[in-house]
Amino acid sequence: MTCVAKLVIQSNQLLVSTVTSVVLLMGAAWAAPELPPTQSAQDLQPIELPQFITDASVQLEPMEARSPIVAQTADTPATAPPTRESTDLLDTSPVFQRWNKEVPNVLDDIRRDPAFRTRARLGLSYFPSTFDSLGWNVGIEDVFVGRTNLTVSGDYQTTFTGDRQAGGGELRYYLLPLGNYFNIAPVFGYRYLETPRYSRDGINVGARFQAVLSRTGGADISFTQTWVSPRQSEEVGISKFSFGYALTKNVRLSTDIEKQNSNRKKDTRFGISFEWMF
Repeated sequence: MTCVAKLVIQSNQLLVSTVTSVVLLMGAAWAAPELPPTQSAQDLQPIELPQFITDASVQLEPMEARSPIVAQTADTPATAPPTRESTDLLDTSPVFQRWNKEVPNVLDDIRRDPAFRTRARLGLSYFPSTFDSLGWNVGIEDVFVGRTNLTVSGDYQTTFTGDRQAGGGELRYYLLPLGNYFNIAPVFGYRYLETPRYSRDGINVGARFQAVLSRTGGADISFTQTWVSPRQSEEVGISKFSFGYALTKNVRLSTDIEKQNSNRKKDTRFGISFEWMF
């Protein structure tokens, strides 16, 4: 009985001490509420957001990752690629029709395409050997006969007083391709000459040398040497040097110096003209 009583007393003392420890711990916790929570408790607490995010007026939208190409495609309205009426183009374009039939020789076309153009001329002339007279001149140069190297030219010149005049027409056949920058052409035609001292007319033959400085009439230099009634006592040699320079697409300024040599007298003429190119 004595042993049992001792066990009961010890059990009661252990219970009292346990209750007392719990009470002391609760009292300490109640007395110090500001103690920091444990790490596990911190993880369970809600995250504190900054002030500017907690504002109810600000609404955040989820961001979507987009590449620059996708963004540009999405923002920019889709435009259909330009369309072309291929059927109408093939029907109306002579270039397409020509290439559709046969592939042309482009290099040969460039060589055959004339480097100079047909020109109509009107201008003033000065005759120093005929009483320093002034006059006018008119003419047309290099009218092509079809698609050949043959051209037709003609001119007329006179003083305002009528003391001196000359005119005629001629054929020129260019020996080299018309697209060359240099060419030579035999000349054959008819010419009439009249001065205060003599008058001549007859066959006019010779040659023309031409250097193209800029294609399609932009600028060129030419020298022509012909003889009226050659191999006769009344033969007259005519030497002519001319230079032309384009002012616009169709208009250009030309100058020329001409000398007439006969057994009676040597005459000179200076001219300046405006030319219209076709």
